[in-house]
Order: sequence, then C-alpha cells, then structure tokens
Amino acid sequence: MISGKYNVEKELKVWLSNAKKVVVAGIGSPTRMDDFVGTKIVQDLQGKISEKVYLIKCETVPENFIQKITDFNPTHVLLIDAAILGLEPGDSRLIKPEQLATFPAYSTHALPLRIFCEYLATTTKAKIALLLIEPKKADFGEGLTPEVEVSARKIVDVFLRILPLG
Repeated sequence: MISGKYNVEKELKVWLSNAKKVVVAGIGSPTRMDDFVGTKIVQDLQGKISEKVYLIKCETVPENFIQKITDFNPTHVLLIDAAILGLEPGDSRLIKPEQLATFPAYSTHALPLRIFCEYLATTTKAKIALLLIEPKKADFGEGLTPEVEVSARKIVDVFLRILPLG
C-alpha cells in the first residue's frame, strides 16, 4: 500500500495480470524537482527487471519514443508522471487514458498525455495506463522532495515484486 486506502500495488497487479511485454516510460524534467519522479523511478529500475520490460526515460518528450515503443510491440504501456491531482504529496493513482478528460490532472508537458496515449493505443493495440504521482514542488531545482522520494522508492519496490514477467 503506497497511499491511504488506495492500493497502487493491487491496481498494478490487476492491470498487468495478462502482460507479455511491457513498456514502462518515465516522464519528467530533471530540473523541475518532483516533476522528475517518473524518470527517476525508471532510472532506479534499470538493470533490475526482465528483458520483457522495456524501460524508457522519456524526460519531457515522450512523443520522441513512439517508434521505439511501437517496435517493442508491447501488450501494455505504463506511463509514469507527476501530476497535480489534489492528493497528498507522493500519493499516486493508476488511471486509464480516457479518464484524463475528466480527471482533474495537470501535467507540465507540451503534448497532452491524453493525445499521446490515444496515438499509442492506435499504433500498438496495447493496454495503456498512467501512474500519476502528486508532486510537492515542481519548481526549478534538482532532487525530489522527501515525501515524493519515499513514494518513488516504494513504487520501485512494487515493480521489483510484480514485474518479473517470467
């Protein structure tokens, strides 16, 4: 359990239950403090999970990786990003792209993630989801705030448990 009554590990297990090949794409700027959390999680997973999981550090330009994602031919694509959701700093939610239209999320990236997800779903036929993490600070600067750092470590631990994929 990462935050409150919401169990992100359980949600991820259900979502990944029939996964064969997974792309995990970390999104976020290394110069915007907690905005970096998605990229940091992927960075921390490098070399620790199955070759059936393709880890991508997208930083602020996930659209630049569309071809690599498509070429991997994933069954599942998970985007990890910081988003202002109105939760406590470090709290996270797994949401489907179609929820972005109604979910009160705010992201710092140029291409709306909903459009990126729609394009990926069309080109890959993969299941797409977003793991969104509430930032405390997205000001210019380096390093995660303590609350978001703790959450990032817990999420890495969750992935290490649920992403072996045989």
